[in-house]
Amino acid sequence: MTALVEQLREAAGRPDVEVVDAADGLRPALNLCRARSAVIVKVAPGAGPAEIGAGLAGWRRTLVVADVGELSTVDPKDAVTRRWIAPEAVLCLADTEFLIGAEWALPDDAFASRTTVLSAEVRAFVLAVLAPRPGVLVWDVLAGSGAVGVECARLGAAVVAVEPDPVQCVRIIANASAHGVDVRVEEAELDTTSLPRPEAVFVGRGSLPEVRASAAVNARRVVVVAERVDEIVPARDALRAAGYEVEGTQLTASRLLESGFAAAAPVTVLWGTKK
Repeated sequence: MTALVEQLREAAGRPDVEVVDAADGLRPALNLCRARSAVIVKVAPGAGPAEIGAGLAGWRRTLVVADVGELSTVDPKDAVTRRWIAPEAVLCLADTEFLIGAEWALPDDAFASRTTVLSAEVRAFVLAVLAPRPGVLVWDVLAGSGAVGVECARLGAAVVAVEPDPVQCVRIIANASAHGVDVRVEEAELDTTSLPRPEAVFVGRGSLPEVRASAAVNARRVVVVAERVDEIVPARDALRAAGYEVEGTQLTASRLLESGFAAAAPVTVLWGTKK
């Protein structure tokens, strides 16, 4: 297997390409493929080229499959239907290089937005409770400018941004591109049946239908931002009804100006955790 991995590294043109073993779980391997530009997956029973190809639907990727000593380059959808004999490893490649950033809670003006972007102070807290990292998938629901989703991707998570406004979807794509990360954008209302299951969900506005739908997918964490007081209790109750332990905090970040502090409207962050 070591020689094969080196052969795939050479095919990728990157000696530092990440290697993951699907025997440790298909979902973490898939989420690395969704988040990184080059990943070698050591396949396992039930986690071969077909399963990897199916899990990459919606992401622009190319697969190089090592099967009985031959390397075959295929589109993920073709990997699903092709008959494989004894595959050993799959190299997953994106068209572009994605960057994983060390910084987080970027300045507000780092994101193009139609309205005021969720402030860096609130984003810092949201990211802390979402806990994005390599190997997990995060949904950014009612994503707006996609600032939270982009930050999650910069921290190594795979991200699906769901936003029904087509203009905002263009902004999400532009913001992801500007920060060198890959975010899958769904220009639609939230349809939980059409998306891969997440480990964490962020709901960018306290809309009750989206909170209920997000809670129903049984992610380990669901984080909701409520800007209106009348959204707080219904969102909390929806999370509790889905079996989550719910906590919350209200944040007010007033920034220092030359003449004093700028007043800021309070924002409530609720988060549900499943043990």
